[in-house]
Formats: sequence, C-alpha cells, structure tokens
Amino acid sequence: MILAVDVHYDNHDGLVAGVAFKQWTDAEPDNVYVTRIEQVGDYVPGQFYQRELPGILKLLSEHSLQPEYIVIDGYVYLDGYAKPGLGKHLYDALQGNVKVIGVAKKRFAGISETYALYRGKSKQPLYITSTSQALSAAKWHILSMHGIYRIPTMLKKADKLSRSN
Repeated sequence: MILAVDVHYDNHDGLVAGVAFKQWTDAEPDNVYVTRIEQVGDYVPGQFYQRELPGILKLLSEHSLQPEYIVIDGYVYLDGYAKPGLGKHLYDALQGNVKVIGVAKKRFAGISETYALYRGKSKQPLYITSTSQALSAAKWHILSMHGIYRIPTMLKKADKLSRSN
C-alpha cells in the first residue's frame, strides 16, 4: 500500500488525512483515513516536524496502517541528503520499516535543482526527497502518479480531506 498523507491545523487542533492506494498510477484511492488531533505543538523554528509528526503517527496507529510507502507534503531532507525534515523523522519513528518520499511545493534554502521535478505543464517544480531509495526512483514514482497537473491527484485528495471537518 502507498499512503499519501497531509496535515491541516488551526491554532492547536488539527486533522490528519491519509489516502491509500495500490499503484502509483491509481486515479482513485482504495481507502481514506482521517484522524483528529488535539493540542498540536507550537511552531518551533527549525523543528517544524514536531507539529505534524505526532498526528501522522496517530493516524497510522489508530487505523492500524502498515504502508510500504508514505508520501508526505514536505521534505524528507531539507537539503536533499543530510539535514532531517519531517520525512526523515517519520522514517526514524517507524524504525526504517516504511519508505518515505517527500513532495515539497516550495524550495527550501540549500536544496539544489537536482531535486526539482516538473509535472504536467507547470513552470514551478516540486522538490522530491526520499529515505531509502535512489532519488531517480522517487522522482519516477511521483512523476508516474495520476494527474495532469503539478500536484498528483492522491496528494490533492489528502490535502482536501485534511481540510474537511
């Protein structure tokens, strides 16, 4: 199973959404999962992951999910290879048992164009980082995901679901 996740929060409450699918090219999810989180941590510069990681872990636990891949909205490594982001912290929390691919919409300072991926006709790249697989494989997975636009369909679905009540 592949699980696309997104987290949305207002003040100190939030919603974590997971969209499960089997193949990278799937247009529709096999299942969707939502977990409400209370007391989202405060933003700490340089430690953004602390706001989203507990909610993602709660989603996985609450729904007994054991995906092969998790696709996050954000970075695995903030510089592409060494400085841990949300995805690396998630990977470590899951003891390296799940491959994590980060899909970031904005370029983080220090990330090179090597990590850029253009989808559809977009002039704006996505920035792809991953844990336990080659960058080329991670980029291929994201490029092959359903959708003709910049953001893959399953990530859009996770985003929309995380913003629902």
